[in-house]
Amino acid sequence: MDRKAVSLPICRTLLSLITLLLLAGRCTAPKETAKEPVKPVVEVEPVKPTVALVLGGGAARGFAHVGVLRVLAQEKIPIDMIIGTSVGSLIGAIYASHCNTFELEWTAFKLEKDDIFDFSIFKSATGPVKGDKLEKFVSTEIDAGKIEHLKVPFYAVAADLNTGEPVVFSRGSIAKAVRASCSIPGVFTPLELDGRQLIDGGVLGNIAPEVARRHGANFVIVVSIGKAIQNLETTNVVNITMQAISIMSSRIDHFKVKQADVLIAPEVGDVGMMDFSRKKYCMKEGIKAAREAVPEIKRKLEAFGKPQEVAVDSAAIDMKSEE
Repeated sequence: MDRKAVSLPICRTLLSLITLLLLAGRCTAPKETAKEPVKPVVEVEPVKPTVALVLGGGAARGFAHVGVLRVLAQEKIPIDMIIGTSVGSLIGAIYASHCNTFELEWTAFKLEKDDIFDFSIFKSATGPVKGDKLEKFVSTEIDAGKIEHLKVPFYAVAADLNTGEPVVFSRGSIAKAVRASCSIPGVFTPLELDGRQLIDGGVLGNIAPEVARRHGANFVIVVSIGKAIQNLETTNVVNITMQAISIMSSRIDHFKVKQADVLIAPEVGDVGMMDFSRKKYCMKEGIKAAREAVPEIKRKLEAFGKPQEVAVDSAAIDMKSEE
């Protein structure tokens, strides 16, 4: 038999065995898993808080704002801007002019319903309250005259009666801004200014945290005095109108309040919207609610002062640098 004829099948067999062994080794070899690159962690400089105090509407319940401001001042909570709606604009403007809670409390204690409500039968077609007394009161109590001259940046929120658009006063007459923001439709005669009829900003919600965000605030404290809407004193047109607006505003505020970092809600729901006899009670409730909120405010403000550790994608940085 030819030796070459015998060795050829043997070679082929050996070659097949070697191939099978190589394949088996490839299948059983442990797979190397791709490791994700470890992203370096860097410390980012702390962001400086810009604190906005948002004061809501609620007529006579607004005296609670005075108590809140007293506590914030005592605790040295910084206030970089004030946003006021309706009575919140009145209290906010007075504080922004003095930055003195003693002056604010003194003004609030002497404030009576007749100082701001000037009822007139001649204006009953557009609202029984003219608004002149309110404007005069603001002009008398605030020497600054114009919003841009106040010690704290201040924004008063009103609404355009004809278009429904929000109107935010950041410049010009303080008295006009507060009057517009407090002009409860059906109660106050709308303020005519620059070809617009302006009414209470409360028709767009008693609180306006969105205005604070829009003007650069990154820490928003909201003081809401319209949480409880029950009112059994609905025996005349004024009370009925104010109650109707309270119901509407509370529904809107339910969504707006989500934009607050801290909510202060004094328990003044049992105070009538026109009841100026319970000023001291409202102030005490404002003090109580603010003191309860102080620990949360301080804790969250302290977080701004701590460097934050952030994972950085080095590959993304390299790509950006190449661009």
